[in-house]
Amino acid sequence: MTRILLALVLLLSAACAHAAVRIKDIADIKGLRENQIVGYGLVIGLNGTGDTLRNAPFTEQSLQSMLENMGINVRNETTSTNNPPRPTTLRTRNVAAVMVTADLTPSIGPGERMDVTVSSLGDATSLLGGTLVMTSLRAADGAVYAVAQGAITVAGYSVGGQAQNVSQGTPTAGRIPNGALIEREVQGSLHEMEFLVLQLKNPDFVTATRILDAINRFAGGRYRAQIAFERDYRTIVLSKPRHIGPVRFLAEIGELTVEPDTPARVVINERTGTVVIGRDVRISTVAVTHGNLSVRVTEMPVVSQPAPFSRGQTVVVPQTVVEANEAGSQVAILSGVDLQRLVRGLNQIGLKPSGIIAILQAIKTAGALQADVIVQ
Repeated sequence: MTRILLALVLLLSAACAHAAVRIKDIADIKGLRENQIVGYGLVIGLNGTGDTLRNAPFTEQSLQSMLENMGINVRNETTSTNNPPRPTTLRTRNVAAVMVTADLTPSIGPGERMDVTVSSLGDATSLLGGTLVMTSLRAADGAVYAVAQGAITVAGYSVGGQAQNVSQGTPTAGRIPNGALIEREVQGSLHEMEFLVLQLKNPDFVTATRILDAINRFAGGRYRAQIAFERDYRTIVLSKPRHIGPVRFLAEIGELTVEPDTPARVVINERTGTVVIGRDVRISTVAVTHGNLSVRVTEMPVVSQPAPFSRGQTVVVPQTVVEANEAGSQVAILSGVDLQRLVRGLNQIGLKPSGIIAILQAIKTAGALQADVIVQ
């Protein structure tokens, strides 16, 4: 298992060493980003799997407010002309309070539709078969940008009885395909931008320089001008030629390929035993050995029986057997000129992921690992 894991890391790193990617896959256009919108609503039509109104008072208040907006008064009832009105208690289990979330894509216009995610807010057990009532979706500025409504698609289910429950997925969350109707367009467009700014998803000085050189080489032959200027290691400013539109200009720039540079980094996840070693990781010459010490403690109590006609008592005498075993290990010299030698050296020792993690952390402590170690 260890050799398969390390071989996979080696193959992925070797493949990335000579792989060029498109600029649009490693950089975004500043100002063209998604905006998160959220709303609070009610789901109706559930088959007895909705919120318990006694445990979720906000669901009852929302239901009462919705019915009042439709001209139905359910907050109080009058028993007689002499008695004061008293509150009405709702006992339905077919309604659930939910939060509706979505990502508003850039340049989307009024009248278009988008998907939304619906998640239960109360103690509902399932949203299967429910329908979301018209819900306003607001952004961080408080303005309504979309309105969501429709039948909910739930992938999970939960079925059970008094002695056993069977569930798969999450039945308290679902999606509504094309369930939101856009009511307002997000301000800002490409035509209003005087300069176009590329923002790297993984900022790096070398990657920014390679993108800058690739764009200027293309622009020198295509537009007869230098159009890219670096601002810092994260952003590159583009001066759009006047005789071309911004959409075509960004399409041509985005298809250019560069080889991004990655930092020397080792990522360790001790919970899952995952070790990811970057391509540029270097290790100074060190000698490494790793021994596995296993200790087994076995309890074998013995019953002490007194002799016949004696006044002794039968007692249990504890007896513990401790066995210690340390498997033999080899000493390997790791001279990590490149990733291939590092993987070969670790394979010589024959370690499990937990052993690899311990060795890498010890090499980092010794100052021989020339990379950043990130423990998740």
